Amino acid sequence: MNGNQGFYVQDGYLYCAGLSVKEIQRQVEHSPFYLYSASQMRQNYRSYENALDQIPAVISYAVKANSNLTILKILRDLGSWVTVVSGNELRLALAAGFESKQMILNGNGKTLHELEYAIDVGVMINIDSEFDVKHLHQISQSIRKSVNVLLRLNPDIDPAVHPYISTGLQGSKFGIQPQQVEPFLQNLDAAPLLNLVGIHSHLGSTIENVDVFCQVSAVMAEYFVMMRERGFPVKYINIGGGLGIDYQRTRPGFAQPEDVVKAIQRELLDDAILILEPGRSLVGNAGVLVCNVIGVKLGETKNFIVVDGSMTELIRPSLYQAEHQIAFIEPVVGPVCESADFLGKNRLLATPDERIGLVVYDTGAYGYVMSSNYNGRMRPPEYLVDDGQLIQIRRAERFEDYLSLFDM
Repeated sequence: MNGNQGFYVQDGYLYCAGLSVKEIQRQVEHSPFYLYSASQMRQNYRSYENALDQIPAVISYAVKANSNLTILKILRDLGSWVTVVSGNELRLALAAGFESKQMILNGNGKTLHELEYAIDVGVMINIDSEFDVKHLHQISQSIRKSVNVLLRLNPDIDPAVHPYISTGLQGSKFGIQPQQVEPFLQNLDAAPLLNLVGIHSHLGSTIENVDVFCQVSAVMAEYFVMMRERGFPVKYINIGGGLGIDYQRTRPGFAQPEDVVKAIQRELLDDAILILEPGRSLVGNAGVLVCNVIGVKLGETKNFIVVDGSMTELIRPSLYQAEHQIAFIEPVVGPVCESADFLGKNRLLATPDERIGLVVYDTGAYGYVMSSNYNGRMRPPEYLVDDGQLIQIRRAERFEDYLSLFDM
């Protein structure tokens, strides 16, 4: 980590932007909980901003990575746009103070209700299918309102990531295949209230090889020029997001936003506005999941550190075989064991005493947002360190909250 912006260890204790996580844990009196560093988020955003300094460009945060309202407000204040994938994410963005012109609605299963709401609000909408065009045309005619749209293309480029988060290959459910582009343009020609203002693509998530951004930029530039020649007033080239983060925390040369920009720079067109949609790389390393050790279960070939956090708080290890770094928030001495439940497997950790704090790093993205009530567990609280202050930004879910959802 850089300086004291995020999470770092000092004298054996973990700190978050200057505050001891052990002391925070004592104050919170709830375990597990998510903890974020506002200064790390700002630093991450500015790394994109600095990389794009000489380029007409827009940073549009992917809300699905972390939709906490306070975090959205931090990014709004930095000047970010937002990319949303549902009507409720759109409502959240509006509640956070984003203007409609700063929003893009994405997704390949947008409902009629969501589309009508988005058109009425005035956000840009990605077209992902034939029925998207049909539905947008019908709704815009019905409510007599025009809408700016982007055409999402499938470039058939392999980002070399987990198949569940690869979205730009030919067999993906996302995007429009090259042979379908012409019929789509003809349909848009016949829909006067649909204004084609740009093209979009998204290859996947946790991308490490920035060369794929260069490849997709070249493809998109060709389509952009063709559409301009056809008379469509396109001005945006949106190459999505997907830049990975160093989950192992062992690779100092891991790709950064400036590497993405360097990779695509030679493919950029002077008269196009670039849109990037980072999510994970803005908030991922700005958050951790803090747990307490319940006890150590001895096994024949390995031991198991049992903690009060689980797949209900963080499903990425189970779902994507993701490997987050796991450590203790305070000094621990003792023999080595292999464990960490299924928040991690086969890790070399000292055998801890009960109630020792344990942390799972880099959970600011796709952590809380993918949590669940499986096994009757209530979702944890979220806390933020900002300007030296600890702030609760979401309270712990209570059993009474859960019970209130049922008809009694």
